[in-house]
Amino acid sequence: MRTIHVVERTLPVAWERAVIACWSEGESFPTQYDKPEDPQSRDVCAMIHITEPLAEPRIHRAFPGGLEDLEKYRAEVLYGVHDHWIDPAAGKWEYTYHERLFEYDVPGLDKPINQIEQCVAMLRECGFTRRAQAVTWKAWEDVGITDPACLQRMHFRVQNGRLNMNVHMRSNDAFKAAFMNMYAFIELQAEMARDLGVEVGSYCHIADSFHIYGSYFTEFDGFLKMVANRRPEDRVWDGNYGVPMFIEGCSALLVEPDMPEDKKNMVRARKDYLHGLETI
Repeated sequence: MRTIHVVERTLPVAWERAVIACWSEGESFPTQYDKPEDPQSRDVCAMIHITEPLAEPRIHRAFPGGLEDLEKYRAEVLYGVHDHWIDPAAGKWEYTYHERLFEYDVPGLDKPINQIEQCVAMLRECGFTRRAQAVTWKAWEDVGITDPACLQRMHFRVQNGRLNMNVHMRSNDAFKAAFMNMYAFIELQAEMARDLGVEVGSYCHIADSFHIYGSYFTEFDGFLKMVANRRPEDRVWDGNYGVPMFIEGCSALLVEPDMPEDKKNMVRARKDYLHGLETI
């Protein structure tokens, strides 16, 4: 299994380098989702180290998905706006990352565990502890489910007044998911740093399988051409560029009829904050 190690200051540059490295250095692997006509995937074990995860520019123009979708995904991870869609018996979602991180249900315990809250409490008591981690894997049930969690573990540690974060993925779609994953996880890191009264430190993203599916090699060729033909500054956006689209994402969430009111209140607060950024 080949490995890649990418170290960059900003998220979009790190993601771009990692995806290209996966393409150029990755080995061919079949996947459980291949159709007969699909080429084999490109696959590596990846460590992507972002030294200043909140530094601008923060957004890559070529990440698959829109800026409105990026805001919705952020709200799913940080607020759990779609946790109410979890209903495996009805053929709906089997879990969300938010539910596993903030409401981790363990057999035999009276109530779920808020792992992020526990990590913040541990770090307040001892910032250099090695024990502040949150896990998503449930060994007693995940082996047999249809879509087991790709995110496995988050590890946090304060160093010199900065909160460092390591994220471990068992599997990560390098092209179509990794940017949104990293963006949302860094947003969670920033929220925890604010709670702790410290700065945001480094972000390290570790994926056992960092892959590009053969089924969209043709689409990925467009990404490679964009990178080859545009200047580096024309491949990225500052975070403030996305604010109007982020507001649209909040608005789209707020018209969902089944979303619980407490979740909508979080989205409303976020939307007000984004409106404030527009006036700066």
